[in-house]
Amino acid sequence: MGRPREFEPEAVVAQAMEAFWTGGYAGTSPADLAEATGVGKGSLYHAFGSKRELFGKALDLYERGGSELTEAYLNEPGTAKERIRAYLEFLVDVDLDGPVRRGCLAANTALELGGRDSEATEAVRRMTDRNVALVAERLRRGQRDGDVPAGVDPDAQALLLMNTLLGLRVMARTHDRSTLHAIIESALAGF
Repeated sequence: MGRPREFEPEAVVAQAMEAFWTGGYAGTSPADLAEATGVGKGSLYHAFGSKRELFGKALDLYERGGSELTEAYLNEPGTAKERIRAYLEFLVDVDLDGPVRRGCLAANTALELGGRDSEATEAVRRMTDRNVALVAERLRRGQRDGDVPAGVDPDAQALLLMNTLLGLRVMARTHDRSTLHAIIESALAGF
């Protein structure tokens, strides 16, 4: 009979997600994961199978948290433009105010593994599609409420805003707040 687990798997996945987010997939070694989680390498592999499987679980956790955050921001009171602005500014500000400018785990994964790792590519695509759908629905609600012009194509506008957001998250690694907030205002001028 083996020793019982002395760790909470969900907490370990969250700690591993932080490590991958900061170091990237290739830049995060098994030793880094053991240090970040406080769980020995052997126990990590026994519980999660491999570094790649743990990374997949970290991406799933990031997706859940990202969708919840997006929904929360978009569903607060205000116009579609106000809520989308608040959402974009929040994400930029989090990137700028953190101890390390690490951007977005999804964008980082797309840049590192997109097109080369089918599971990672699909995970990023799923995250992006989900957030595009949430923004498009908020724009549709804005049209029903009268604060988004009827001529705006919610799906096309949501894709543009997601593209802008991903660019903002990459640029947050090198640019200042005023530049990034000015980009947000330009993106919102389309509706």
